[in-house]
Amino acid sequence: MTTKVDKEEKLAEPPKKPEPKFDPSVYSCEIIHEKTTHEKADDRKLPSDAFNVTYVVEGETLLDVTRSAKMSNVFDMYYDRYGKDCVQKIDYGRGTINPGQWGYKAPEKKRKRKG
Repeated sequence: MTTKVDKEEKLAEPPKKPEPKFDPSVYSCEIIHEKTTHEKADDRKLPSDAFNVTYVVEGETLLDVTRSAKMSNVFDMYYDRYGKDCVQKIDYGRGTINPGQWGYKAPEKKRKRKG
């Protein structure tokens, strides 16, 4: 004898994977200042290969300072991160420091022994 049994099968939701952290180095970029002010973005001590990126997220206009060799890499990064119509303007930064020398710290000099 067979009887029909109604079973409610609950579909288990797959465990939520944590969103991977955004990595600008995939686009050959480096974000120097994120969501910054115009005063900090116009600093002359920034590298000369930095771009000032103005973009809109959720109706708020934001400004970043981003380094890259090519402006197209910067655009691609913001387009992929925030979507269509987010990038409003990409300007050249006001930095004057050679990109190879930016962030370089001189090694400490050892004291000479008198003897």
